[in-house]
Amino acid sequence: MEISRFAATIDHTMLKPDATRSEIARLCAEAKEFAFAAVCLNPWHVAEAAQLLTRSGVAVAAVAGFPLGATTTSTKVFEAGEAVQNGAGEIDLVMNIAALKEGLLSFAGAEIVAVRQVTAGAKLKVILETALLNKEEKLLAARLAVESGADMLKSSTGFFGGVTEDDIRLLTEAAPGLGIKASGGIRDAWFALSLLALGATRLGTSSAVAIIRELEKTQEGL
Repeated sequence: MEISRFAATIDHTMLKPDATRSEIARLCAEAKEFAFAAVCLNPWHVAEAAQLLTRSGVAVAAVAGFPLGATTTSTKVFEAGEAVQNGAGEIDLVMNIAALKEGLLSFAGAEIVAVRQVTAGAKLKVILETALLNKEEKLLAARLAVESGADMLKSSTGFFGGVTEDDIRLLTEAAPGLGIKASGGIRDAWFALSLLALGATRLGTSSAVAIIRELEKTQEGL
């Protein structure tokens, strides 16, 4: 795959709690340099990143309900809506995993719908946290997210385990035609490319620059 095409699939991610403004500025500069799809940030950094990335073609993605998905619906709605107002063009929402596991599907779906309503015009990715789900629950979560208005399914926060190739196979089959974001544990080019080959359309990683450098070295050796 051409490096430019590969870069355009990446959400350049920095979600650590101690990220400084200088680190965010560097993240945004790298995103512009490599023409990544987006930067993925905690809400506190959204306004700053949106200013730094004005007219760059790089989107700002903000997380909501992160990383547990266990905040209240009104909290998620406010967090996502404020992020959009501050310049986020994409929202990565952690679904209520406990509600899903307890069979409270109407509640879990209504929560996604409520966030969808305040994020009109922004891309909504719903994080399923596949590491905590069995196969049946993954399929159920995928269907629920699709029916509730998700634009993309996202595998993981990365806090409880990373994405697997089987996850991407399953989600691609569960939601044909919908974007799939693979995230969690993507640290090398081989794994990243394998996930794309299996149907992922976006990659969330904090190792984006290192992976790009790895690809460059590989192509230089051809």
